[in-house]
Amino acid sequence: MPVAPNSAQRVQSRRLVAAVCILLVTITWLVFGQTLWHGFVNYDDDAYVHLQPEIVSGLTLRGVAWAFTHLHSGNWHPLTSITHMLDCELHGLGAAGHHFTNLVLHSASAVLLFLALRNMTGRLWRCAFVAVLFAIHPLRVESVAWIAERKDVLSGLFFMLTLLSYACYVRGPSPGRYLLFSIAFCLGLLSKPTLVTLPFVLLLLDYWPLKRAATPAKLFLEKIPLLLLSAGTCVMTILAQTGTISALERLPISWRIENAFLALLTYLGQMLWPAGLAVFYPHSRDQIPLWWGLVSAILVLAISFAALLLRQRRRYFPVGWFWYVGMLVPMLGLVQVGLQGHADRYTYLAQIGLYLVLTWLIADLSVSWKHREKILGAAAAIVIGTLATRAAVQTSFWRDSETLWRHALSVTKRNSVAHTNLGNLLPAREALPHYQEALAIDPDSTTPLNNLAWILAASPDESLRDGKRAVQLAHRASQLSGGGNPLYLRTLSVAYAEAGRFGDATKFAERALPLAVAEGNSALAHDLRNNLAGYRLRQPVRDSSLTGPSSVPQ
Repeated sequence: MPVAPNSAQRVQSRRLVAAVCILLVTITWLVFGQTLWHGFVNYDDDAYVHLQPEIVSGLTLRGVAWAFTHLHSGNWHPLTSITHMLDCELHGLGAAGHHFTNLVLHSASAVLLFLALRNMTGRLWRCAFVAVLFAIHPLRVESVAWIAERKDVLSGLFFMLTLLSYACYVRGPSPGRYLLFSIAFCLGLLSKPTLVTLPFVLLLLDYWPLKRAATPAKLFLEKIPLLLLSAGTCVMTILAQTGTISALERLPISWRIENAFLALLTYLGQMLWPAGLAVFYPHSRDQIPLWWGLVSAILVLAISFAALLLRQRRRYFPVGWFWYVGMLVPMLGLVQVGLQGHADRYTYLAQIGLYLVLTWLIADLSVSWKHREKILGAAAAIVIGTLATRAAVQTSFWRDSETLWRHALSVTKRNSVAHTNLGNLLPAREALPHYQEALAIDPDSTTPLNNLAWILAASPDESLRDGKRAVQLAHRASQLSGGGNPLYLRTLSVAYAEAGRFGDATKFAERALPLAVAEGNSALAHDLRNNLAGYRLRQPVRDSSLTGPSSVPQ
């Protein structure tokens, strides 16, 4: 019979747990603390924070009501929106305060993960290693260093709270404890909808390490309220993201399935060798042969089959593997949202399953080794030191937008988004080749179409202007956007003015003006009124800012 620990052992155990928690926070801040000196980046940070009036206004009752009743950058995540409001209330528009919140949330998640796993397994050092891998792996950089990814670190906090409170419920089931982990799960869904798969993770944990004796049917019935919350969130998300879901004509379902299998292996490879990471990975549909997709599918299915075969001898293997695959399902592009082929941030919670598998597998395989503890301790130190160094370097690329996009171009190919966003930061003459390259890669990309047209129409430098070409580009951008974007219509009117067709310039400016007013874009409406006054005098528009650091029309 096991001997109950005495009071001295319990005190020592608590001290070890406290020491691990302090270590987790310390190493997280050593890696990511540099973000406190970073700024916002020109990729979604504006939409999530300083261009959203309800966010900039700080934490108000009106803002909280808006968060629950409106979409925020095409998403419905009211709790995330409220934390951005709170940041603006406390820190204004200084980026340091927003980065500080991300860092605090991520540090807390790492500690809670350690506590939850230790509660479930009783293995202190294995759980500590898993938590450290989660905290400092270079794939975490995007979620922590990017202010717009607040939803990752916030939902991660509630994910860990759900695991911890669920472990407490399993140890002593009661309605109060059931309500507690259900509330934590609900708050996670309000932070980021991709937590819809968490009930399935809980079912996996029932199998291992909790080893619950109840029948599978009973365990499933226990999760019905959580599954209903997940179903409702799925409906809300699909309704919210209708405008950003890519059409099947652009990305056929056969390619989406192929890309899903490729992504699963890509993330696995990046976990083992985290090199060449970037803020944006373009779709590789034209770069990767079909047989790669077939091989990827075979490998993923083979690993899944092996996991099932090992379900009795090594229960953690199927739990960790299907945790990884299951949590990635909403982000594999089967319902494609956005332009990315895959993204580092999607691994934030999913890869915890793989860390469990590797940690427990290595511990089991090394049981008979001589000097096992010293060897494993030294190996763990090397792994942690290497990952921390790589993560710190990767974090440094986020210090400003230009560094971020130049790095992305150095490690990816045919990256239209990177060329466009880098062009947005540069003076007109330097931006031109980036917009042209973006259009060579993706001729239907509206942002470089519009921005290139703006330079050709409004540049003070006569050698850069080409009114006829500007009209062609602006017409295409407006057409692809549905003809209702006032910014693109303004560019089209300016292009017509440069081409000497002031009647057409007036027509499109007058069409854009009420749309800008309806959007609440007072600056654009003011510019359009000034443009109309100039058109009556047959004066084209000249944008003096194009000689400065940014070529983006405002």
